[in-house]
Amino acid sequence: MQVSYQYKLRPKQSQSKVMDSWLDMQRSLFNWFLADRIDGYYQTFIMGEYCDIRTKTERCPLTCSLNKNSNLHNPWKNPDKNGVIKKRSCSLMQDAYLAEIKQARPWYKAIHSNVLQMLVKRLDTAMEGFFKHGRGFPSFKNRSNFRSFQYKPGDVKLDGNKIYLPSIGWMRFYNSRPIPQGFQIRTVTLRKKADGWYTSILIRDDSVPDFPTPREINTLVGLDMGLTKLVHCSDGSDFANPRPSASKENRRTLKIRQRRLSRKNIGSANRKKEAQRVARLHKKHADKRSAYQWFVANKIVSKADAISVEHLNIKGTKAKCKPKPDDVKQGRFLKNGQSAKRGLNRSISDASWGSLIEKIQYAAAKSGKRFFKVDPKNTSRTCSKCGVVDALSRFGEKFVCTSCGHEAQADKQAALNVKIRAIKDNQLVIKKFKKVRRDSAEPKQLTLFETPNPELTGIKRRYRARNSKRGVPGNPPTQLSLWDIGDLA
Repeated sequence: MQVSYQYKLRPKQSQSKVMDSWLDMQRSLFNWFLADRIDGYYQTFIMGEYCDIRTKTERCPLTCSLNKNSNLHNPWKNPDKNGVIKKRSCSLMQDAYLAEIKQARPWYKAIHSNVLQMLVKRLDTAMEGFFKHGRGFPSFKNRSNFRSFQYKPGDVKLDGNKIYLPSIGWMRFYNSRPIPQGFQIRTVTLRKKADGWYTSILIRDDSVPDFPTPREINTLVGLDMGLTKLVHCSDGSDFANPRPSASKENRRTLKIRQRRLSRKNIGSANRKKEAQRVARLHKKHADKRSAYQWFVANKIVSKADAISVEHLNIKGTKAKCKPKPDDVKQGRFLKNGQSAKRGLNRSISDASWGSLIEKIQYAAAKSGKRFFKVDPKNTSRTCSKCGVVDALSRFGEKFVCTSCGHEAQADKQAALNVKIRAIKDNQLVIKKFKKVRRDSAEPKQLTLFETPNPELTGIKRRYRARNSKRGVPGNPPTQLSLWDIGDLA
């Protein structure tokens, strides 16, 4: 099993300055390596053979890396035992160039060598995600989106509430939960947030399986994401939406903070302080959202043996409305409802459905329970009784089937359809259990001459004292006389 524990650090002022300087230097080096890979890609695959003006040598695929970038260092490896010479990958070429960088820029010697090697690996992972997995192309970083660096396994040590970071020293941290026995520390990531520095420690124990074996499915719960209520369950329950950043009070507070920030002079110390206040407010809302989502995820997972959700296209849901050109006045556009959809998009972002679904999926896998995603098409327009699909059946939060007249709450109706669709798509067999009251006892089998009474049948009446405070509402515990009426006033 491999999990990650996050702790808040308590660095000294000198240690904070060192880590801040490391971030600045690594950001500059990351951008420089990314620019080198872009140039190498153009030279290798787009420009073809050409003569380099600086080196006055001919550039061709034989002298450049064939792995889509980098002209740094020697592209050839040392010969192996059989005398075969292979080409280096772009990451190995940039990794080998780190020694020359430290000679040309001595201030990079202050950074631990493994931290710089992990920086090259970080860029290599981003490039591999673009070329192999279809993700976005890595972009150049600035101070707002480059706020972390990483250590290799075996570099960091823990001793109680102290952590040892190479080239930085011992540092205290808030040991909120101890690391379980048997788990080994792998990579350690240091991340700067609005309210300070945090560390994310990756721990692993090979003897523990990543996810337990899924159980037999006896119960299944379907989920429908919403805004009035955050989650609607097929069993009739729901979870409230706290709206940590989209509520009226929080939006007003954020508006005041941002107004104060806009009135500060650009580049001044007061503007930086006010920007920190705004960032801390955003982090406060994010922490509230994350904590509540983990609470909801654990509650949902404890409901049943399997969970089914809709496979939502959240990015498409928040897409802008198409413009409507005015045929009468050229160059003008008609209202397309984008101003009204702006508030809807803000509420969807605040609810963070994608993050909640990921947490539910993680909690389900950790508990050994199944997780299904179904097609969300017409889940809120389909009748769970007769199966008729009609857009006129739904009116706001009410659902009235136009065919059979079935009435239900629209979102809970959609959650029930999600459950039904998961059963059909995956061919599940759900067992039905009879509901039995917990306080009911089995009656005793009577003989021929026995008469039924509470003692024989096992049914016991609840005894309540006469002077008990919990009586019938509106009636006093004792009988009053005619002269006691005045005491009630």
